[in-house]
Amino acid sequence: MEHPQEVKCPMKKDKSFRPDRVLSYFRVEWFPLLLVTLSGLVYNIGLLAAPWFEGRLAQCLADILGGSETAAQMALLVLAYIAVTLLVQAARFIKRFYVRRFANNINRRMKGILYANLVRQSRAALEKEGAGELMTKAISDVDDCVEGMRKFTTEVFDTGVALAGYAVMLLVYDWRLAILGLLFTPVSYVCAAGMKKPVQRAGAAYKKAASALSAATLDRARNAVTYRIYGCEDARVEKYEEALNTYEKTAVRNNVWQSALPPLYLAASEAGTLFILWFGAKNVLGTGWNHWDIAAFTTFLSCFTKLVVKSSKVAKLFNAVQKAEVSWKRIRPLMKTPEQLDALQIPAAQDVTLKELAFSYREEPVFSGLSLTAHPGDIIGITGPIACGKSTLGRVFLCEAPYQGSVCFGGRELSTLTQRQIAATVGYLGHDPELSADTVQNNVLCGSEQDAMPWLAAAALKEEVLAMEKGTETVIGSGGTRLSGGQAQRLALARTLAHPRPVLILDDPFSALDRHTEDTVFADLQSDAKDKVVFLISHRLYHFPQMQKVIFMDGGKTTVGTHAQLMETVPLYRQLYESQTVQKEGDLDEE
Repeated sequence: MEHPQEVKCPMKKDKSFRPDRVLSYFRVEWFPLLLVTLSGLVYNIGLLAAPWFEGRLAQCLADILGGSETAAQMALLVLAYIAVTLLVQAARFIKRFYVRRFANNINRRMKGILYANLVRQSRAALEKEGAGELMTKAISDVDDCVEGMRKFTTEVFDTGVALAGYAVMLLVYDWRLAILGLLFTPVSYVCAAGMKKPVQRAGAAYKKAASALSAATLDRARNAVTYRIYGCEDARVEKYEEALNTYEKTAVRNNVWQSALPPLYLAASEAGTLFILWFGAKNVLGTGWNHWDIAAFTTFLSCFTKLVVKSSKVAKLFNAVQKAEVSWKRIRPLMKTPEQLDALQIPAAQDVTLKELAFSYREEPVFSGLSLTAHPGDIIGITGPIACGKSTLGRVFLCEAPYQGSVCFGGRELSTLTQRQIAATVGYLGHDPELSADTVQNNVLCGSEQDAMPWLAAAALKEEVLAMEKGTETVIGSGGTRLSGGQAQRLALARTLAHPRPVLILDDPFSALDRHTEDTVFADLQSDAKDKVVFLISHRLYHFPQMQKVIFMDGGKTTVGTHAQLMETVPLYRQLYESQTVQKEGDLDEE
């Protein structure tokens, strides 16, 4: 019994962790944040020494020119300044290193949680979301959230501490002039707060346009050949250009709002420099509020300039936080503690019983009145005209949508089982093979430790794989692009057989196969199905006489019986079968 690889829960050791709360991410990364705090304090306290040294150097130079100081004293000041600068830069390196480590840890944690929840969603939910939207959420939105958290962490210990230190120094030197010079800084913050909603609206529109562009790009990449063959490239180009134009417009609008804040901060804050130059000069001349020398004036002006530059960085924090807030609202519904997945417990083969099974789509009945009992070893054929609900019936066994009636496995209703239990009971092969851009080996085994060759042989694919340049280690490309349609279908079938379940749903597994290959694959399937119940959906009826029962679907109704019974009672079934078998006999005669 195989046990596929599980998606590990990134927070299983911390039950108090709340993925939908931002503070939880800060709490679990307390150690990097501690080092950021300590190094940030050293760095920012060291920065406060720079204005003092600049003031002392200016005064020392003036004293040297006046003859009261020597060059040796200037040299000592320079050496001390260099030593402090080296210490400050070392602390800065440590702070930046652990801020980046903090961000990387959070990014990995968030994406792990998001991925774990995505793989647990139903096919319908994922299709409703859209590939472009999911890509944007899984990559761009998470990155923006992490960047906002990184900026916040950096600015708290960088800008915040430095601003407080510079403000204290200014107040010590001249509290009246400090208050006068700093009056304009809050004005910039008020302006920024008023711009919050437009910034968020622009950011949300940009994210939506980016998702649409991603979806359009994926569509063009996946269906390029189809568009070229049917001559609809121009129409698709127009659609793509429309998505691209919308993206560019929203990107420009978003960038305008984001770029407008730093100059606004800086311009508003720098206005205080005029007061410092005027009243500071009076202090030096002895006619102001205080008595300053050149060192005090230089230190005060340097402190204020550095404070203004630091405060302007708040604009970057504001931009990052606004982007993070928009992205967080988009991904938060998916940020929840993933269900812990236990190892799959494959149940023993048992009867499958359908009673008055019916399914409706938006109140429109797809099929109804289906009843039968299938035993282990039975292969149940499902057929009917195009769009009669065959594939829908197959997906009913996955319980991804509510159905009417009853589907029982060994006396237990499938809909009462957990998704994990259903996954251990029902194996499903969809009409379109879903293959990953990986090797043949990994596509068949999905990480389990087995030999892929027996399953490839069961799908009549062994010889073709051996003929490939790297055998089972051959990379098949995204969606199996390096394989033919028949090879892709058989590879998906080999994967289904390699992970045995007591109930198998095979949706048109022979659609891309020639008749000889189909005969071979069906014979292998009969041998493999001795301990399973197989529901085989197909529009090709060559092997239906060998099946234990046949379900014929037409016009929302279902008819169940053996092949012989349906040949007698259902004219359309007889017509479909005879049209195919006559054609087959004619082909054999030609051979």
